[in-house]
Amino acid sequence: MKAEELIGIRRELHKIPELGFKETKTQQYILDYIQQLPQDHLQIKTWETGVLIKVLGTDATKTIAYRADIDGLPIQEDTGYAFQSTHEGNMHACGHDMHMTIALGALTRLAREPAEQNALFLFQPAEEGPGGALPMIESEQLKEWWPDTVFALHIAPELPVGTISSRKGLLFANTSELFIDFKGKGGHAAYPHFTRDMVLAASQFTVQAQQIVARNVDPLDSAVVTIGKIEGGFVQNVIAENARLEGTMRSFHAETMDLLKEKIEALAKGTEISQECSIKIDYGSNYYQVRNSEKFIEPFQKIVEDNGYHYRDSKPAMTGEDFGYMLRDISGFMFWLGVDSPYGLHHSKLQPNEEALEVGVNVVEASLRRL
Repeated sequence: MKAEELIGIRRELHKIPELGFKETKTQQYILDYIQQLPQDHLQIKTWETGVLIKVLGTDATKTIAYRADIDGLPIQEDTGYAFQSTHEGNMHACGHDMHMTIALGALTRLAREPAEQNALFLFQPAEEGPGGALPMIESEQLKEWWPDTVFALHIAPELPVGTISSRKGLLFANTSELFIDFKGKGGHAAYPHFTRDMVLAASQFTVQAQQIVARNVDPLDSAVVTIGKIEGGFVQNVIAENARLEGTMRSFHAETMDLLKEKIEALAKGTEISQECSIKIDYGSNYYQVRNSEKFIEPFQKIVEDNGYHYRDSKPAMTGEDFGYMLRDISGFMFWLGVDSPYGLHHSKLQPNEEALEVGVNVVEASLRRL
């Protein structure tokens, strides 16, 4: 499969970013593409807006799965591409168009020349939210085709093209969204004693939340509590009856995430008493840590280097990825693919170098043949 063909696929997918479990055009594109391939060794299933394709091996004793996430983000694109998003307000700002293209490239090669083992391609919806990996592994479709191994990649804007990075053990953190609603009693700014000010309550809560990690988490562990958005009030001379905080929590250990939630809830109870208000907490989407099975990393490094690319050990990141749910139940790993973009993940100007597509296809295909 030629590089220009991969680039063409990526650009078509880049035009149609769709949010989680709404990827109908994306699903249809994948299904239409698959129909153009030799069908002798292919079996196809759909699940929600995702697609599962099994390529039967020539002498299979196991099944190796490769997962590609397919959803976009609610970000207005600002790349200036001639092929930029045709869906106003949505963008493939996390590289899932690259992920899908690499999967389709490897699938094309295996459909034409199957590997010894079965290869299973999982085009998974809703990675960015509300989370598609967990319900996919609980689905009857995947249970019928349960793999022995699963792996995936994520583009890395900061790495050069031709560099692959991974590590043994923990790669990505446990993550949880955080939405907190405060309700008090509004009123005139001249009569604060008749009110219960929720801008004040939310502000105090925000400051105190920053002390949770500093005074409750082992300094040798790692965790983050971030409040990224505050809403409250609607005019300068009215005390706010309602306020809302939105944030994220991240930790390297599942037990630490439980601790963070426990402390957030204790802080909420204390604030309810001291500020005479009511507070509701919603943890939104929660993603399990991405922990690589150590036995795969050295063989994978050899595959990378045998294909003429550079392998680099990576550090753990506070990034969240719902692929962690797959690795919780199936042995496997995830790796970073260098794409050399001047802008980072989730940026409106993310511009991955398309030369990385062929690198990704070569590494994924070789892994499906050799792992």
